[in-house]
Amino acid sequence: MGWGCSFLSPYPDPGRITMPGLPRFYPNPGFTYNWAPCHQQPGAWAFLQKTTVILWLLLSSTSLAPTWGQTKIPLETVKLWAETFGRGLYDTVTRYSGSLLLQKKYKDVESSLQIEEVDGLELVRKFSEDMENMLRRKVEAVKSLVEAAEEADLNHEFNASLVFDYYNSVLINEKDENGNYVELGAEFVLESNAHFSNLRVNTSISNVQLPTNVYNKDPDILNGVYMSEALNPVFVENFQRDPTLTWQYFGSATGFFRIYPGIKWTPDENGVITFDCRNRGWYIQAATSPKDIVILVDISGSMKGLRMAIAKHTIITILDTLGENDFVNIIAYNDYVHYIEPCFKGILVQADRDNREHFKQLVEELVVKGVGVVDQALNEAFQILKKFQEARQGSVCNQAIMLITDGAVEGYEPIFEKYNWPDRKVRVFTYLIGREVSFADRLKWIACNNKGYYTQISTLADAQENVMEYLHVLSRPMVINHDHDIIWTEAYMDSKLFTSKSQSLMLLTTVAMPVFSKKNETRSHGILLGVVGSDVTLRELMKLAPRYKLGVHGYAFMNTNNGYILSHPDLRPLYREGKKLKPKPNYNSVDLSEVEWEDKAEILRTAMINRETGSFTMDVKAPLDKGKRVLFLTNDYFFTDISDTPFSLGVVLSQGHGEYVLLGNTSVEEGLHDLLHPDLTVANDWIYCITDIDPDHRKLSQLEAMVRFLTGEDPDLECDEELVREVLFDAVVTAPMEAYWTALALNISDESEQGVDVAFLGTRAGLLRSSLFVGSEKVSDRMFLMPDDETSVFTMNNFPLWYRQASEQPAGSFVFNLRWAEGPEGPGEPVAVTASTAVTVTVDKKTAIAAAVGIQMKVEFLQRQFWAATEQCSAMGEPCPKSCRDSDLDCFVVDNNGFILISERSQETGRFLGEVDGAVMTQLLNMGVFNQVTMYDYQAMCKLPDHHHSAAQPLVSPISALLMATKWLMSELLLLLLEWSAWGSWHDRVAEAHKHKKQELLHPCDTEYPVFVHQTAIQETNGIIQCGACQKIFVMQQIPKTNLLLLVTDPTCDCSVFPPVLQKATEVKYNASVKCNRMRSQKPRRRPDSCHAFHPEENAQDCGGASDTSAWLPLLLLPLGAWVLPLQLLR
Repeated sequence: MGWGCSFLSPYPDPGRITMPGLPRFYPNPGFTYNWAPCHQQPGAWAFLQKTTVILWLLLSSTSLAPTWGQTKIPLETVKLWAETFGRGLYDTVTRYSGSLLLQKKYKDVESSLQIEEVDGLELVRKFSEDMENMLRRKVEAVKSLVEAAEEADLNHEFNASLVFDYYNSVLINEKDENGNYVELGAEFVLESNAHFSNLRVNTSISNVQLPTNVYNKDPDILNGVYMSEALNPVFVENFQRDPTLTWQYFGSATGFFRIYPGIKWTPDENGVITFDCRNRGWYIQAATSPKDIVILVDISGSMKGLRMAIAKHTIITILDTLGENDFVNIIAYNDYVHYIEPCFKGILVQADRDNREHFKQLVEELVVKGVGVVDQALNEAFQILKKFQEARQGSVCNQAIMLITDGAVEGYEPIFEKYNWPDRKVRVFTYLIGREVSFADRLKWIACNNKGYYTQISTLADAQENVMEYLHVLSRPMVINHDHDIIWTEAYMDSKLFTSKSQSLMLLTTVAMPVFSKKNETRSHGILLGVVGSDVTLRELMKLAPRYKLGVHGYAFMNTNNGYILSHPDLRPLYREGKKLKPKPNYNSVDLSEVEWEDKAEILRTAMINRETGSFTMDVKAPLDKGKRVLFLTNDYFFTDISDTPFSLGVVLSQGHGEYVLLGNTSVEEGLHDLLHPDLTVANDWIYCITDIDPDHRKLSQLEAMVRFLTGEDPDLECDEELVREVLFDAVVTAPMEAYWTALALNISDESEQGVDVAFLGTRAGLLRSSLFVGSEKVSDRMFLMPDDETSVFTMNNFPLWYRQASEQPAGSFVFNLRWAEGPEGPGEPVAVTASTAVTVTVDKKTAIAAAVGIQMKVEFLQRQFWAATEQCSAMGEPCPKSCRDSDLDCFVVDNNGFILISERSQETGRFLGEVDGAVMTQLLNMGVFNQVTMYDYQAMCKLPDHHHSAAQPLVSPISALLMATKWLMSELLLLLLEWSAWGSWHDRVAEAHKHKKQELLHPCDTEYPVFVHQTAIQETNGIIQCGACQKIFVMQQIPKTNLLLLVTDPTCDCSVFPPVLQKATEVKYNASVKCNRMRSQKPRRRPDSCHAFHPEENAQDCGGASDTSAWLPLLLLPLGAWVLPLQLLR
């Protein structure tokens, strides 16, 4: 309800609201009342008073003596209006759509049709096998790259003075002022390639990208780039062998990134390259096994100022190296031990995106005070890790403690003796913050005696490189064993890979493998050379679960071993911020239980993460039309795992017509003739023929490819023969519609008849026909049936909205829906109305939906037909004493979800009835005419609470203002000098912070919202509402063979005491206890199959030393000019 609580009278008595001599109303016995608790707010008392008044009025309205109030609404007249309007509508829609002809054409061929029941388990197994084969080819490509890289390293001797020119992806094709190519920027041929999202690439060679803060001529870089040149022929060979491959790459442990095909890399708007391959999820997951991490950060008084800023940045950098298979907690310590999230006391939590971002926010709020006592913090960390290890919780693999301090530590040795020696199962990594070296020996001793690593971080520049060292240590056992584990990432959008490219918004998964040094002299050091990987777009993967096999409401989906969605038609990873679409902060940690939320016991989720094969049935409420409508379905879920991956696949078939597939047959000659009609198209997103592999086929549309396949013109084309056969059959059966619509268009002469714009039909094979009855410039909604309007066409995920709605309407009945002009920030004005009906076929008592057919008409045309119908008061067409045009009557035509299609006031068209007339909608809900269904959205974005600040500013003298500005400028320049060597990460972080402050208006949240559904058993009703001194009368009548209702009310009685009933989403607020329990809860998950925690040959004495900043000299010198010049100006 609009006012925050569900409000329905608990005592409906239809008998008392029936007018004298009129039929009594009996409510739907299945109707239930939805009550929701009100949250206490400052205006709660006033609200309670108002609610009490409304409740009293509702109750009193049901006990009033029968009276007509001020206006009498003749029931028989209203019924006649509804029947007349319905009859006229039916005649118009059947005439223009040709629905009766289409139904007859399918009826004529029933004897030659077969209707088969779909075997869901067989279907999901087939899809799974196809996906396994596709993914196996990607793995083979990656393995060949690993072998080539390791062999190249084995044959390469390090040369500290190596001079070598290579293609730098940022500098290629760049020229200096003399027109000469810059160093590392030679000519590099780039051509647009459809397979790579029409980006300009070079498929004959790779090139190399480096972050801004990595020197592109460092000897380690040059040797690594030179060695990895050996990958070029392997990249090309892989792509030739498997043309479905997309990006292939090698991410080096030294920081360079070799990518194939070669591409021009674009810096951000500030000219900075912040992308570092070593920060990417695929690199980190391939380089290390799962891990439990406890981060201990010193917040004593000595950590103030820049030290605390560096410590915070170090923690955030560590968090960025964690993924959904890792577990983490952060403890801050001074005199006492403080969990930075008190809710997480004594536990580890999964390091998914939600928890990592939550920790980052809390880290920024840390303040320093007191004295640092490290032994208590170490004791707490070891206890957590021990508890989780013994309970087989967390990663059950690597365990580590990260100690971040400025060095004043003591009393730690007894802790290690108690918990960690002699086995040293928990590694300890120490990070000395600041330039002081007094305590360096102590921190190095801690790391070296606990199989960890020590580093000193004196500027923000050091954090990135030094944090990465712990990954190399954790990778040692795997490297020494030469265990090439294959990892698959969760779904992600690599928006940092191609910052200005739209393709970066595509969901991907990456297959990756580590690359090791095989040289005997470095074996005990376990040197990780890097990681190779290749991307798989989930869209391409899901094409292997063809949409036509799943029925009108069916779909396929995938989830990971952690229960997170990999692909699902209801996954909404993007949200709109102003005019831009942006990824949601938690888009890749949406749990299956948050999409299939009606599986309260999580039976489906548990079975799928356990890699089971089976089936499950569930009643669901499927949202439609952006949540404005709902379908009540019973779905059968079939699921199995995808071998050699952490993924599981599910297929959903809706019971009833969704369980059957219609099979027809026709000759190729006849089908081809009818397939070539100009009014015919097929689903752009469906795969009738494979056109994206062979470059010669990429320019073909699916329809063109089918024709070439059927005529034998191109024997190399691979096509789905079953789908092509069904398209041919549908083309033959629906062919007469073209002649019918053409003849009809020629016979329309009267201008008043030109209200129908388009007739259309779609079949279950994705075939679409349409015909215009007006010139294209006169079509009300030109987006309709266009590829960009995904709700009106067949897509990979869904059948069109008009098809889905029609499939749930009674046979021979039409469903009407308003079409809106979409603006950049939401719907604009209603521009057209669609009407559609399903065409069914029955064979051997099995009924399948063959097609849906309908029309699009102008809103004004529908309204004219309605006003004309309400001018009549008898079957003879006699004039009416009462009319909807009268000032004492309000007439509405609303659909079965309560949205207004026709009103005397045009501004009300498209609005929800409860918003316009809260009194009538409340009473209809109270009587059971409409039912309120509560829906949930666990992927919503909500506005943050507003913080209002005074706009008043104290007056400041010009001299004070100048001094303040000078002081600010000096402090900013000092910070710049101290931190410039971290230019890339520092700049990125500052820019992000500014964006955060400016644009962070929305945050992920859970919402609930009502959807209102007409109870079809109630076709007519009427009543009186007591509104203070007057009574409001209303009459409601079903319009035959439609999903529409005629509602006539008395506008002379002011019922504004009733608040509006809104279809508005409200954020679900959790109290502190519930919120904490939700955050602490650990859903069942399946751990990765492999773990590499220790190896007896590991060289534990390779445990760190002095800090080694990654910034190169020119970058360190740059700020000197920026520092000296302002000082001169200020003197």
